[in-house]
This record gives sequence, structure tokens and C-alpha cells, in this order.
Amino acid sequence: MPTDPVGRFLAALDPDHREAVGAKPREEQEMLAAAWERELEADDELDTLDELSPPAAEAEAARRVLDREAG
Repeated sequence: MPTDPVGRFLAALDPDHREAVGAKPREEQEMLAAAWERELEADDELDTLDELSPPAAEAEAARRVLDREAG
């Protein structure tokens, strides 16, 4: 399992999004990973999900970050 934020963020994405984000410049990947980490830390709903399934919480936070970027 990756330990750096970008690697962890990419691992939380579904394969299609992982490929798309992986093609972006490293700086943009780092910004998305930072937003993903903030989402995980700030959302109480994700805290509850994290207790039940950490991968599911990480995937949900990643989806939210990408939805915001697309919007």
C-alpha cells in the first residue's frame, strides 16, 4: 500500500479516475491529494464510515474531491 499522499489518493480512486488523475501533472495530483486528505479529516460522516471500512471512506472522499473539481 502506498504511503505518500498522492499514492494513497490514487489507490482510493476507481481505475478510470486513477488513470485520468495519474496522467495529470504531479503538482495537480498533489493538490488533489491534499484536498482528499482535508476531506477525510473534516467530514464527520466519513469518520463513521472509516470506522466500518477505511477503504470505503477513502474512496468516498476521493469521489467528492473529483466531483468538486469537475463542477
